[in-house]
Amino acid sequence: MKIITALFFSVATFSSIVFAHGDKHQNEALFKGLDSPAAKVVVAFHEALKSGDKQQAQDLLADDVTIFEGGGVERSALEYAQHHMLADMAYLSAVDSQTLEHQVEVVGTTAISISRSHTKGVYKGKERDYESMETMILELQKGSWKIIHIHWSN
Repeated sequence: MKIITALFFSVATFSSIVFAHGDKHQNEALFKGLDSPAAKVVVAFHEALKSGDKQQAQDLLADDVTIFEGGGVERSALEYAQHHMLADMAYLSAVDSQTLEHQVEVVGTTAISISRSHTKGVYKGKERDYESMETMILELQKGSWKIIHIHWSN
């Protein structure tokens, strides 16, 4: 319970810092903490999905990762790899996505990544043009950052 409370406080504080400033400060805060090892894991995960590297994507996830997307939930890296991952890879390889903002905050052995992106393209004959949001929580496990939770929405 202490971890959940600390994460909630960190996300709330982090979000208020990013969005509470005027335009000049807000623009400077849109991309923050991206040189951290945890942020590099997030970027590598996105690259693995886009390039279709299933093994790399799965390796960056904790075995017991929880993924929320579209009202559904997957409760392990294996479940995601056997189900929704391949559809995500096909989709991401067909469309263009631009990151509008991305902030990563590391607090001890936990990291929080929040981002917003704009996706545009054609998939299965249908035009796509929307903004989406992503929250990831990472944990330092045996010396490596692993994604323990993902929440995607658009």
